[in-house]
Amino acid sequence: MQVLHGSFTCVPPKPGENMFHHTRIRLAATAAVAVAAIGLTACGTGSGDEIVDKPKAKASATAGSGDEQEPAAEQSSAAPEVAKVGDTLALKGMEAGSELDATVVKVVDNAKSSDEFFAPEDGKRWIGVQFQLVNTGTKVYSDAPANGAKIADDQGQQFGTVLADITAGPSMSTDVRLKPGAKTLGWVVFEVPKASKAATVTFGMDSGFAEQIGEWKL
Repeated sequence: MQVLHGSFTCVPPKPGENMFHHTRIRLAATAAVAVAAIGLTACGTGSGDEIVDKPKAKASATAGSGDEQEPAAEQSSAAPEVAKVGDTLALKGMEAGSELDATVVKVVDNAKSSDEFFAPEDGKRWIGVQFQLVNTGTKVYSDAPANGAKIADDQGQQFGTVLADITAGPSMSTDVRLKPGAKTLGWVVFEVPKASKAATVTFGMDSGFAEQIGEWKL
């Protein structure tokens, strides 16, 4: 029997298993609740009012001096219509001067746990998404980024994150603080049914309570 309480899911261990490692700790909603209270007071408009999926154009190639080189203007690559893996979205938070460039760097489906005692629940798998966040605003960015991330499958079902370390690399910190110009990189892990086909991943500032939500196709 699973006992649900807030953002924690406690699963009784099987014989011989370590109780501490088997306790599944979902990402706490404490930070999100705090931000929500601020958002409701300051804005009163709710979250996710605007879906941002138009990526920033990537840096254009530099034109060479050779005759065979094309002019720089012709070499610049226009941004695709919808953001995909590798693309960067410019997002805004609830406060003026709160801005990020968010990039989905890599995606690993069926990610492997780096902890032998902690694995996906039966019938489910992990999908790891590596995010890079760059503070492009004028205010310090302080948040637990994974609180604002979700994955949706091709049926429209949405799935949240799980606190887990995977073999693909270091996890995104749960307490990120970035001064203007600073950046961070890390993996966010989602638990989804094995039969689900991941379609999009979304991320929003202020633990997902910002009006702008970035969306990437997978």
